[in-house]
Amino acid sequence: MGLTAILFAASCEEQVEHTAGAIRDRDSVAVMTSLGVNTLISDSGVIKYRIVTERWEVNQKKNPSRWIFDKGLFLTQFDEKFHIHAYIQCDTAYYFDQQHLWELRSRVRILTKDGLKFRSEQLFWDEMKHELYSNVYSSLITPERTLQGTYFRSDEKMTRYFVSNSKGSFERGDIDGTSDTPDSARVAQDSIQKAQRQLATPVRTPSN
Repeated sequence: MGLTAILFAASCEEQVEHTAGAIRDRDSVAVMTSLGVNTLISDSGVIKYRIVTERWEVNQKKNPSRWIFDKGLFLTQFDEKFHIHAYIQCDTAYYFDQQHLWELRSRVRILTKDGLKFRSEQLFWDEMKHELYSNVYSSLITPERTLQGTYFRSDEKMTRYFVSNSKGSFERGDIDGTSDTPDSARVAQDSIQKAQRQLATPVRTPSN
């Protein structure tokens, strides 16, 4: 899934000699840095999500090129009808634009419109494969169950997910075998009917 191209113009300046030493590490030079960002991101005219961040750096000198959000990121995800689907928050984020891959780090929090809550210290979002995954301890809470494990994988909308090396509390049907969901795979396909009142409140990072 491609993102809207970011266009920007560089202003011309007269060259001044002997004002500063040459920068040797080209990877350290940001192509664009924006402060206090609140913007919508679209693809083919369809709004995909809103980005709110204190600092947004676009660096195409690094290999691979990336967007850097080192002052925190709050992202609102929309569905095809521009309805809010989920809130996503983390302390640091990287977007590798050529791979269409997000890497979210440190206090990653997700709250979906169906009341599903996700917490981890690292989460990858592959926009090409439309999936989320994490290889570190993660916690997932729905109105029906709580799952915790060291490996997490989900579809992009977090309606079908998998947790391995898991522990937690489950519905009785998950334990006695009457559930349609395979116990060995711990695949959950929730169809939650009620939107939680928390939907009106963005995900908040717990105080230290």
